[in-house]
Amino acid sequence: MSALSALNAPATVRISGPPNSSFLVGYPGISATLPRIVGKVEIRPGAGYSAPVSVSMVRICLQRRETIHPAAENVAKRHLGTPRRETVDLVGKEVLLFRCVSGKEAESVIAMDLPFQIFIPFGRGGEETNRRIPPASLQLPSRTAETYYELVVTVQQGQSAQNRYTFPIPLQRYDTLSTFGMYNRPESKVMTADNIITLGISLPKWSYGPLDPITVYIKLAPNPDWMSKAKRVTIQKITLAIEEEITFNPEGDEPTKKVNKIAKHTQPVGTKMPDAGYVTNLGLVFPARDLRDADGIIKRGKPGFPLYEVTSFTTTSTLYKIEFFLSIKAHMTSARDITLRQPIVICPMDQQACKEEMDAIEQAAKDASHIDPNSPNLEERLIIFASEKEAIRHLGLCEVGGVKKMLIE
Repeated sequence: MSALSALNAPATVRISGPPNSSFLVGYPGISATLPRIVGKVEIRPGAGYSAPVSVSMVRICLQRRETIHPAAENVAKRHLGTPRRETVDLVGKEVLLFRCVSGKEAESVIAMDLPFQIFIPFGRGGEETNRRIPPASLQLPSRTAETYYELVVTVQQGQSAQNRYTFPIPLQRYDTLSTFGMYNRPESKVMTADNIITLGISLPKWSYGPLDPITVYIKLAPNPDWMSKAKRVTIQKITLAIEEEITFNPEGDEPTKKVNKIAKHTQPVGTKMPDAGYVTNLGLVFPARDLRDADGIIKRGKPGFPLYEVTSFTTTSTLYKIEFFLSIKAHMTSARDITLRQPIVICPMDQQACKEEMDAIEQAAKDASHIDPNSPNLEERLIIFASEKEAIRHLGLCEVGGVKKMLIE
């Protein structure tokens, strides 16, 4: 291989995170923790062991790729329905890691370690999408909807070659934890169908995770102005269901909704409406996915997606929105059935896991208080130019009698 073609050969690029921790530092969704991605881009020769590479510029960014295909679950519709839609957005800002000195086309490099820090937006930001908190990574069954993050490293090698390298990054959100105080305030709602009977419910809390119990206090009360009609009413049964409502293209021209029943519990009653009303508690457990196979081994997840114990959770993206509701229905004779829908929040973690995260979140907030997002303190970058004496020592090689050999210290 000639010296010129070796210099233009693509480099080997990889990303490494901080020692003994993941790339993601802090908790997305919780602004006090300054969520950020920390690591370094490592560039080494791609051709042979020691052929230097030409590098003009190195940039890195975090990219969100989002797709929806509402018809993907049905084989016939998949081919005949609307095609898959995709959007690609930049999350935060692109960071310039290296640029060669002006007037020079490229630097001839043996090794490069370029530390970086990308801050993840943590403000609501209104209409400014680049300031909104990014939604969590998620892939629904049959890929009907998907949110996928990747770090994109762009290496400009001279005037001709510009190579892009992508690395999947799973991203979770922590602002729906069931242990936060705002979710532990009781919620109540009242509904009537024909003014004869009123259905009232009360929820002690409204954020739940996998295998968390959900309890609803229910009261059916007669209208005192229509007592003669109310006394003829028989309460047949009361059903409680958890509904998942997916809205595809919520901000677009033709949003479509799909409602799935996740769990259901029916309580037979068969009682005439008492003068004082009918009071009961209904409960069910939010279903969880088993992450283990038949041998009890946790299956390996996909690189871009965290292992969740739920199929989906409360989230809002550009192309889709997932909401959850408790649907309570009172079935009656001599009066119209009453259905009441109460929104709830579904978190990917159960109550115990949420409790365990609270201390870590508090510590992350303390650590973040010492960081200036406008001038982050990064470790020194390492650049070994091919012109340096004994440059190949950084690749674990040395030259003996004109022959490159493995270096043994």
